[in-house]
Amino acid sequence: MNPMEAMQSHVQDCVGKLPVIVLGSGASAAHGIPGMDPLGKHLAASNLPTTCQADPHLTGWKEFLEKVQKMDLESALTEVNVTPEVLGHIVNTTWKFLNAADFGIFEQVLADRRLLPLGLLFQHLLRSTATELQVVTPNYDRLAEYAAEAAGYCAYTGFTFGMFGARAVDVPQIHIGRRRARTVNVWKVHGSLGWFSGKDGSIVSLPPLGAVPGGFTPVIVTPGTEKYRRTHDEPFRTAMHSADVAVARASAFLCIGYGFNDDHLQPLMMERCTRPEVPLVLITKAISPTAHRFLKSGRCSRYVALEESPKGTRMFSHEVPDGVELVGQSFWRLDRFLSLVTE
Repeated sequence: MNPMEAMQSHVQDCVGKLPVIVLGSGASAAHGIPGMDPLGKHLAASNLPTTCQADPHLTGWKEFLEKVQKMDLESALTEVNVTPEVLGHIVNTTWKFLNAADFGIFEQVLADRRLLPLGLLFQHLLRSTATELQVVTPNYDRLAEYAAEAAGYCAYTGFTFGMFGARAVDVPQIHIGRRRARTVNVWKVHGSLGWFSGKDGSIVSLPPLGAVPGGFTPVIVTPGTEKYRRTHDEPFRTAMHSADVAVARASAFLCIGYGFNDDHLQPLMMERCTRPEVPLVLITKAISPTAHRFLKSGRCSRYVALEESPKGTRMFSHEVPDGVELVGQSFWRLDRFLSLVTE
């Protein structure tokens, strides 16, 4: 079997097992959602509110500005201590920057329900008797939700359905006649652009908005030390638990634009991938050094990883760990990847 045939066989085996889909920042970047580098530059260029124009606010902020020039955003925020007020500025500035791009995609999907290849993937996977898909993501954006609903499915994120979503104690179920509606569960371990906390501490999930509602605060975990503290609070704790359950039960993994750089998701995922019956597929523009180390460590029994190369796609696998060129093909892109399983 040549490399192309072996790759396609592995991909079809993975997809046929109804994989847990892991969406990383690369999946969003493909649609214009800014990643950590542009976000870091945007934060550095932002102006602190007037209430933060004196110490101790300025001390931590100036330290952050110095570090973000030399290192990535998460490392910079991990190495500094900022006041709660400065942290609030970082959260709100992050929300506004990313939400503008997310809202633009929402409007595009309204005009073209087939815009997102992720929706076509959902449709392919749910052509079987399966009624649920599991998506795990550290991304704040709502591309997975847009893709699911544009494809005709329910998107569940741990909140009740409707305009004013409340945290669900019991999982709500929608039925069409006597049949349960097919649902894409999206476990957002670092929060969502649609989640907000009110002054009374209650958390709601709202439809796409152009601005943060008055009296509310975005519920997202920004990079840095705050990530490790806030993820012990709700709704992050429940989202993480649901993600852990999905990963621990996964029969396969399909990772899209994921760099394997999240300490919250890795341990269970790596443990699960040691099983030879649990294949993994990674598609991304550029495989991260962390992902390369994991895949080549021998802890992932069966994998295929596809990234962009000057000739088309470079494919790595447990059989070809040093990689091989697939000339003239762009299988690292989700829209082209789908041709391996849907044609």
